[in-house]
Amino acid sequence: MGERLEAEIGGRQLSFSNLDKVLYPATGFTKAQVIDYYVRIAPVMLPHLAGRGVTLRRFPDGVDASSFFEKRCPSHRPEWVGVHDGPGDRGGPIGYCALDEVAALAWTANLAALEIHSPMARATDLESPTMVVFDFDPGAPASIIECCQVALEVREVLESVGLFASAKTSGSKGLQVYVPLNSPHTHGHASDFAFAMAQLLEQRDPARVTSTMTRAQRTSRVFIDWSQNSRHKTTIAPYSLRARPRPTVSTPITWDEVADGADGARLVFEAADVLERVERLGDLYIETLEMQQVLPEPRTADG
Repeated sequence: MGERLEAEIGGRQLSFSNLDKVLYPATGFTKAQVIDYYVRIAPVMLPHLAGRGVTLRRFPDGVDASSFFEKRCPSHRPEWVGVHDGPGDRGGPIGYCALDEVAALAWTANLAALEIHSPMARATDLESPTMVVFDFDPGAPASIIECCQVALEVREVLESVGLFASAKTSGSKGLQVYVPLNSPHTHGHASDFAFAMAQLLEQRDPARVTSTMTRAQRTSRVFIDWSQNSRHKTTIAPYSLRARPRPTVSTPITWDEVADGADGARLVFEAADVLERVERLGDLYIETLEMQQVLPEPRTADG
């Protein structure tokens, strides 16, 4: 377990440790397999991380043990792993890891950073989000089935105002819908728009949808978490592994798959599934990178 392996990845020399360590005990998925997944998924994942200061969620002893979030990029990082500005913390600005190349992704995987969380804005313009996110969180006994049903309604409303959106699983129990912007907007505008949409859906179907953060209000409902658009928030990055019993992935999906999910189809994808999907379908999330759209001015549910 203590042996190290030297390897060249993306033209960089890296040193890996404890490759046989099991990080997903339920399946026997090892650190070596985590690193292999991130190296192989890098061609489609890296464009979505480029220019963004990411937050790492590390599981040194696997998903069944304790974890911690790491915003500040470790000081022991290789000299070629850069940093990006981000929202910072109460102590002021901090340097977040810049995962702009495959070797950097492999290096963080060796840290057992199973989850990678990214902000809505790039480091070059922290005040302007490049997208709006609707994060659907089901309150038991509601499930991803209800999330898909609500997501289809959100898509319908978005299309009515001329906005395109992409969907991906959270890799956990929920679903997320992203509206690419890539044009000047404020976090306030994005949050207000998402909140107005959540209120509208809640007004239409209060028994199934809530825009209220209070957990007591979420039972049997889908909470549309509009607050994920705040300047300091991050969401799970596309193609990131999740710390679930199995190595599930936050996976971009088609709207046909969302419709199938609304009818009960299983929308759970593990690392091997996602690698096969990308080889067959390409990057289903690619349009979020450059598509330019403008949000309408938000209105409240009673406005």
